[in-house]
Amino acid sequence: MTSNEHRKLILNCQDCRKRKPSSFCDLPEPVFAELSGLMIHRSYQRGSTIFIEGQPSKGVYLLCSGRAKLLTYSEEGKAIILRIADAGEVLGLGAVIAGTPYEKAAHAIDECTVGFVKRKEFIRFLETHHVAALNALRQMSANYQKAHTQICSLGLSATVGDKLARLLLQWYDRSTIAGPARFLQPHTHGEIAEMIATTRETVTRLLKDFRDRGLITLEKGELCIPERMKLKAAIGSKHGNGNGHV
Repeated sequence: MTSNEHRKLILNCQDCRKRKPSSFCDLPEPVFAELSGLMIHRSYQRGSTIFIEGQPSKGVYLLCSGRAKLLTYSEEGKAIILRIADAGEVLGLGAVIAGTPYEKAAHAIDECTVGFVKRKEFIRFLETHHVAALNALRQMSANYQKAHTQICSLGLSATVGDKLARLLLQWYDRSTIAGPARFLQPHTHGEIAEMIATTRETVTRLLKDFRDRGLITLEKGELCIPERMKLKAAIGSKHGNGNGHV
């Protein structure tokens, strides 16, 4: 990790205005104050590396603000995004608890503020505070469920178009219960491509195809899914020429 990728900050987590319910930000105040005292805060620029796959797990990274992508690489060197981490999540948690190298890489999507806690201090903290250990278990379980969903999405999809449709359905389900789902496009076409193991050009073409078929609308950076059932019904259809279309 080079010096131009991050810079140290002096922050007090208890004064943070961005705190929100998460596995660690909502710990009881005395416990959270102790965790805050263990943190070394760092700022990462967009696109910079937080840690790399295979690197010894020296500690955990509490994502205070911004988003990070957790990814691995194929034998051909192609990046595959396993999941997106939001503010409040702890990165490197499983590897630190298991005492193994980081099993995936973490890169900052936005400018991120991260609280780093050394492995020995974090393990001691979990051993001392059972509520924190339980929260760690909850996050690891949530991470497993997200990974399971991602594997099913990739493994059960016959075409790249199906993979993209399933990804959009995941976004829909996280944003609304019923009715149209509107959100600013949260990721670049390149990042979406890394999520479904394809190319940026294919994603751009498929999004245009989805728009032309009325599955989505795209306007001024906002993506809308008008009807969930219509998008879901398109999965497995024989529309298109078979070269990546749903």
